[in-house]
Amino acid sequence: MRANSRVPTSAQSGIHAHLASLLDRHSAAPFRKPYADYNRRAFTASLERRERLARNRPLILDSCCGVGESSLALAQAFPDHYVIGVDQSESRLSRNVIGTNSTMQLPPNLDLVRADLVDYWRLLHDNGIRLERHYLLYPNPWPKIGHLSRRWYGHPVFPTVLELGGILECRSNWRIYIDELSFAVERMTQRAAICEPYVTENPITPFERKYLASAHPLFRTIVRL
Repeated sequence: MRANSRVPTSAQSGIHAHLASLLDRHSAAPFRKPYADYNRRAFTASLERRERLARNRPLILDSCCGVGESSLALAQAFPDHYVIGVDQSESRLSRNVIGTNSTMQLPPNLDLVRADLVDYWRLLHDNGIRLERHYLLYPNPWPKIGHLSRRWYGHPVFPTVLELGGILECRSNWRIYIDELSFAVERMTQRAAICEPYVTENPITPFERKYLASAHPLFRTIVRL
């Protein structure tokens, strides 16, 4: 299969000049945005399912899971863990990897949740829930210089993301995104994080498959928080 998707382009040639000051500002000022009711309900329901099905299993979070292909792959790769895939799009989740096939079901160690991650991450933190692994696979890179605060590490919720702990892995086809996320992790946690080339013969998200088919170089960082 061949594809013709484009690598993100930007006037940036390296780490954003304002990233360090933005991180310092977010570290000094806790994020206090009120929770949306629908996110509270989604979180509570997912927590109840986890308590019922897999209370003592280590937790893997697949953030921005889209149609849940990566979530299913993680549930199969870590059968002794409980995987929660979260995406804000009802449309994407309704087209999940099981789809309308009535003969198939999600594995018992997988839950797909519609919620805004800004709230879901904070609710996990507020409830004292810590992660074993956390995946951010091909998030929207927002490559324009003026979009720094829209990248996850530029958002005021990012300190909370780091406090969830576990092994954080992020992948992207835009190297600057991984360089900046690594910089943010090191500045805020003093833990080493590096950008490295990533090669796979078994893509686990539609974006990963499309980027490989378009011959994009892929990058990732993995850090134990």
